Amino acid sequence: MTFVGRIAVVGAVDGALAECTAGRPQILLAEGAAGCGKSALIDAVAERAAAAGSVVLSAVASAAERGDQLGVLRQLVDCEQSLVMPEKPAAEPDGTVVYTRVGAMQAFCAQLRELSRDRPVVVCVDDVQYADDASLRHLQYLARHARSAAVLVVVTETLPVEGHDAVFTTELMRQPHFRRLRLERLSQTEVADAAAQFRDDPRADVLGGDEERAAELHRVTGGNPLLLRALLEERQGQAGPAQGGPYARAVSTCLHRSGPAVTAVARAVAVLGEPVSASRIAQLLEFGQSTVDRALSALDACGVLDGMTYRHPAGRAAVLEATGPGERAELHRRAAQVLRRAWSPATAVAGHLLAAAADDRQLGTCGTANEDIDVLRDAAEDLLAVNDAHQALRLLELADDSCDDERLRQAVRIRSAQVAWRFDPAAAERQAGTLLDAARSGRLDESWTQAVSELLVMQGRVADADALRPGPQATDGDASAVDAVVDRGAEAAERLLESTRLTDAGLARTAQAVRSLICSEHPERAVTWSWKILQEAHLCQAPGWAAVFSSLQAEALLRTGDVRGAHAQAMAALEELPDGYGGTFAYTPAAVLIRACIAMGREGDAAAYVERQVPPRLMSSLHGLGYLRARGMYQLAAGRPQAALVDFSEVGRLMERWNVDRPAYLPWRTDAAEALLRMGKARQAEKLVLQQLAHPDARMPWTRGVSLRLRALAGGTQQRVAVLGQAVAELQRSGDRLETARAMADLGRALQADGSTARRASMLRAAWNQAKECGAAGVCKEILPDALAQDRDRDRDQVRSASELTAAPTEARLSASEQRVASLAAQGLTNREISAKLYLTVSTVEQHLTKVYRKLQIRCRGDLPMDLELGSTGSVRR
Repeated sequence: MTFVGRIAVVGAVDGALAECTAGRPQILLAEGAAGCGKSALIDAVAERAAAAGSVVLSAVASAAERGDQLGVLRQLVDCEQSLVMPEKPAAEPDGTVVYTRVGAMQAFCAQLRELSRDRPVVVCVDDVQYADDASLRHLQYLARHARSAAVLVVVTETLPVEGHDAVFTTELMRQPHFRRLRLERLSQTEVADAAAQFRDDPRADVLGGDEERAAELHRVTGGNPLLLRALLEERQGQAGPAQGGPYARAVSTCLHRSGPAVTAVARAVAVLGEPVSASRIAQLLEFGQSTVDRALSALDACGVLDGMTYRHPAGRAAVLEATGPGERAELHRRAAQVLRRAWSPATAVAGHLLAAAADDRQLGTCGTANEDIDVLRDAAEDLLAVNDAHQALRLLELADDSCDDERLRQAVRIRSAQVAWRFDPAAAERQAGTLLDAARSGRLDESWTQAVSELLVMQGRVADADALRPGPQATDGDASAVDAVVDRGAEAAERLLESTRLTDAGLARTAQAVRSLICSEHPERAVTWSWKILQEAHLCQAPGWAAVFSSLQAEALLRTGDVRGAHAQAMAALEELPDGYGGTFAYTPAAVLIRACIAMGREGDAAAYVERQVPPRLMSSLHGLGYLRARGMYQLAAGRPQAALVDFSEVGRLMERWNVDRPAYLPWRTDAAEALLRMGKARQAEKLVLQQLAHPDARMPWTRGVSLRLRALAGGTQQRVAVLGQAVAELQRSGDRLETARAMADLGRALQADGSTARRASMLRAAWNQAKECGAAGVCKEILPDALAQDRDRDRDQVRSASELTAAPTEARLSASEQRVASLAAQGLTNREISAKLYLTVSTVEQHLTKVYRKLQIRCRGDLPMDLELGSTGSVRR
């Protein structure tokens, strides 16, 4: 593939060799961009001349040896033993070479003329632009005075020529036997021919898709033969150029052969990236515009660039890698300065500062200046606007590392902690801890107190957050963060949510408002709002935010009695966290999972979360209190009330210590009372319950409902039915269906003790059905333990009897209206409640029930099947 597309050039070479053999001197100058085949051409000339019996004198010039006077001439002389090396020219004290030895040049020319009498002499000099001045003078003299000798002079020159004496080329052009050969890049058709030749090489694998492949090869190499050969060799068995592969090395070779100025411009293009301009490169390198323009033309001519863009990322990577970290860092810093002067976007400027910092770290240095801090902060905000929180945090971390102003560093760290919440709550926790240390040591600027306090609230460290506040706040007075959540109320919370959008700075306030709804009489509104904000978090590509509001939704769902939904959302919250770890925050969704698993009867699954090792710092946050409570509930379900009591008591101790003892937020007294009842310590349990009933939070339906339920169980049996009835009513008002089911089950048992067997069965069935709807199989098991197996068998028999009626005459089939009434009656609703729910008169309800009893051959509502359901044909089925 070496001479594909070079027919005219090869013809000119063959003609020049023939002329030389005939005794007529010839001069050939082959020029072109690096990698376009000049070296291959001159090697071919030397091979053909030697094969024809000519004397071949070859030399390769290099930039590194340019100062070695007569170095190129020495290479030529060394090729023929009969030649005598001329003496080195004299030099002035300042190093300037003095060319006064015309006799030496005459003697060298005479030697070649004499040598050519026996056979032609072919002089080949590759990369003549790097030849030393003394050697060039000798070659010039030879070109002028060998007109009647059989001497062929072939030189190659890489364009553009840097610092080369143009007199040499001009002198060659003046000779009548001179010919210039221009080696251009290959066309797409020629690339296809070259690839076909390569394919025929027995060492090469088969390359398919000729036309399409040729277009791709031409696009990546620009038709540069050196790059093409490297790419064809590299693509055997792999998709494309790799960093550090043959193609990348070929790019480096092209730059090296093109000279220092071209290499510098190539590095500038690689560092600046896109968009880039010639004027910007000139500013970066402090080069003249003409120098940059020539270099860019050379890079385009050799196919490394397509205009101002690298043809392949591997080429750019090779240039950057060859630059070295120190020089790269300096170029990036200068690029940042150039872009800043041009009023480029802050993100573009900061990108270079980040790259410079990465290179500095390799060298163990830091070159970011204080004046760059504002640029980094502005760029971080720009990135956050397009939801690139990871890169924004990197900019803020660089600003933190580079800043020596303490107040400014605190502002940067606060912003870093806020941004980290978007995807890594654990990182935010570490930042908040650093800021808290600064506050404790008196180093935190007062203007940042509120922001740090809100960060600590998000970490659940309410005691630390309250301690930071400089004085009573205008909105909440002396209230703690927990007081603000509990006392806000549903209406105020919704007003806040309606007027606030999800932001880094407003995350704590938004989350607290949702939690206020969970603690209110309308927890179902928390489900709606948390879902809405969760979608917003997903749109912002903020998994940390999503974890927060998935966790809040899980709590809200559990609070309303949707156990399966709570379990799913808690799992989703943990999955949003990096590697499932979110610092102490992760223990809040874990606590929901424990409680949900217990309710579902999956204690084995709960054990996996209970057995986690608890970090000491967890017990300084509300996340820890919620987890302790859930662990206590697990111990209770596992039959270890003493261990449960320890956890519940620790929750109470910490809440009192932190001045956040709010039963509406976390009812530790009734939890402890339940453990005490399991231990047979009813009087101690009653004391705790009475304390909770005396608390102002007991005016709220949910707190009052759970307190009354435990009050009834801990107190005497005389008022148990009445108190449990109140508990059921309060819990129904609170919207907690699962706690309502528990209270209804307790009421059913109390009715049995009171002698009301029919009402007892109806209440237990209603409680069981409600727990089942909640997905709480564990609670269902509590409601109907083995002692009531006969009731369950009877229910199954009744359902079977009802199913058998499907094939009976029409009067044994329930209508849709009858089935709806019967289903609600089986759940324990009164006729009046069924009337209100189905918009029927009480009389109509009574008539429907009478028909249902007759058709199902039962005597009263206490005999109704628990899970009555209407089939597609109107028949009764389970």
